[in-house]
Amino acid sequence: MKIVNKTSIKEYPLLSRGKVRDIYAVSEDELLIVTTDRLSAFDVVMPDPIPFKGAVLNQITLFWMERFKDLVPNHIVADRIELFPEPLQAYREELDGRSVIVKKAAPLPIECIVRGYITGSGWKDYRKTGMVSGHTLPTGLQESQELPVPLFTPSTKAEIGAHDENITVERAGELLGEDVLKDVEEISLAIYTKARNYARNCGIIIADTKFEFGVKGGQLLWIDEALTPDSSRFWPMQGYAPGKSQPSFDKQNVRDWLEQSGFNKQPPGPRLPAELIENTSRTYMQIFEMLTGSKLKV
Repeated sequence: MKIVNKTSIKEYPLLSRGKVRDIYAVSEDELLIVTTDRLSAFDVVMPDPIPFKGAVLNQITLFWMERFKDLVPNHIVADRIELFPEPLQAYREELDGRSVIVKKAAPLPIECIVRGYITGSGWKDYRKTGMVSGHTLPTGLQESQELPVPLFTPSTKAEIGAHDENITVERAGELLGEDVLKDVEEISLAIYTKARNYARNCGIIIADTKFEFGVKGGQLLWIDEALTPDSSRFWPMQGYAPGKSQPSFDKQNVRDWLEQSGFNKQPPGPRLPAELIENTSRTYMQIFEMLTGSKLKV
């Protein structure tokens, strides 16, 4: 499998080059999403790709969307290069395993975050106010402790280089309308609960995750990535203990290295050591194998 940091597909217009994904319009109603090996940390894209990271993210997303397709329809049209339009066959080496054709949906203006454990920005908010996104929590919670019930804690969507902001469920209702809010809240909590229980049997704690939904022809669709190391906090169950931060199955080792290097969290990002790149790639592939029971074909 080829390492892909950036794509250049001349046959179709490039609509977006995000932190990780390149998106092309293949028709009026369909998009090509290519999940590259780019890595961002502190909202800055690093100059060095992480080998096979994009394929891991793409294939984990497909795994979960297929598993929970009875809970909510998703935007996937084609997930194999053989099913893609003929002009894309020339890019097989770049696209195979890391790309999908999807329905073009209008994204909802919020990210649907579910927290099963108190950590990250939720922990910071809780320490200041005893609340997270308008939810009043019990006193005396420890960092990384499992919450009595999972919480739906939406956030705004920030542009590249900016940060999302936690908002209350009431504010989300103002943005979406109460009926749509009720649907996405129920779906988000249902998917998270089932995924959390499945992952525990794989030795993984899903501490929190974010979902994105869109609307196409009046139908609510699950879009973007799903329960990946980039959109979720995955912790190993082995050694888990509340009262401290937890080791993560993601790019946390890159964040730690950047912090120690004195990185100012502004672009451009620094070059990453070869050993760090290799270890991060191995971590992504490990989480894929633990969740799916299969090895990534590279």
